[in-house]
Amino acid sequence: MTPVRTALVIGGGIAGPVTALALRKAGIDATVHEAHPAEQDGGAALTVAPNGLNALEVIGAAGAVRAAGRPIPAMAMGDGRGGRFAEFAGLPGLPASHVLARADLNRALHDHAAAQGVKIEYGKRLTGAEETAGGVTAHFDDGTTATADLLVGADGIRSTVRRLIDPAAPGPEYTGLIGIGGVASGSGVTPDPDTMYFAFGARAFLGYWWTPDGRVAWFSNVPEPDAATAFASRNTPPARWLERLRDLHADDVPGGALLRHSRAEDLFVLGGIEIMPRVPHWHRGRMVLVGDSAHAPSPSSGQGASLAIESAVELARCLRDLPDPAAAFAAYEGLRRPRVEAIAAAAARTNEEKSAGGPAGPVDPERMFGFVQRFRIDWDERVTA
Repeated sequence: MTPVRTALVIGGGIAGPVTALALRKAGIDATVHEAHPAEQDGGAALTVAPNGLNALEVIGAAGAVRAAGRPIPAMAMGDGRGGRFAEFAGLPGLPASHVLARADLNRALHDHAAAQGVKIEYGKRLTGAEETAGGVTAHFDDGTTATADLLVGADGIRSTVRRLIDPAAPGPEYTGLIGIGGVASGSGVTPDPDTMYFAFGARAFLGYWWTPDGRVAWFSNVPEPDAATAFASRNTPPARWLERLRDLHADDVPGGALLRHSRAEDLFVLGGIEIMPRVPHWHRGRMVLVGDSAHAPSPSSGQGASLAIESAVELARCLRDLPDPAAAFAAYEGLRRPRVEAIAAAAARTNEEKSAGGPAGPVDPERMFGFVQRFRIDWDERVTA
């Protein structure tokens, strides 16, 4: 039985409450410390894939997440002229992916965690941590501290915990793409409600799907080689962005129609899309990373949220079954690193395809998605070193 009884979870995004719930299931009392003063609204839409939903089933949160989103089982990939590379209705035997706003996913996870007795403290921005033989103490910018047996960094792509573990750790890298989203009304485009569409246009990539209010939600990935320009894009007035997007997708089907029927006030400019390069050290002493702080693939993977959820559950299994944090953290990294790095590499290739106009060859759904989406965590299986 592990001697770990308490944990500090730094970060209240997706990975934070899931980690706390999984640790609670493993018999470890965890408190989440979130830097922002309250739950954050806004943010882009994202997908929780079948493997993410399966991991959420382990901690009893899958129902709450399904209720906050909408199932979209099918996918269609094509070019900007309206042609199709591939269409498939999901992988046999798996649940449908769910699409939902990031804010809705965060709220569902926070509410479920609170209902299960997980404490979430807001306005707690981590500034440092110190370890002793028996625990770790976190220091926050409001002058308070908290102490537990271990500290989990679920604090995202710009993780403070990552720097505490390894001051030389890499930071996020720009992918060469700018992310922008919006909605179109009255465009005449009528997507199948059960299908997510991906169109590799001549000059930019477009994804789109039907929404229950009858509009069409979309996102565009705009190639931009200069990182400074990409990150300054958030300061560009939405009306100027809409003008540029209409030009980029003018000859695309159905991109041209969707952009002509979109409003500047409905645009969401994500800015430069980032990923985490390989992080050499996931843990040190009584501190460990989970989610985007350790592995943040490109959104092209469709797996950022699902991989974070998986890792949170796997970390809890390892702490449940191994005798000390060092052994548990090593086993956790051994379980997770090969998988997340393989998925990140595949997403990087997808980013290249977005800039090149689409896949170079035929698309085999099982080959492309099977390894990723068929992954399941067996909570009852014991972890060995």
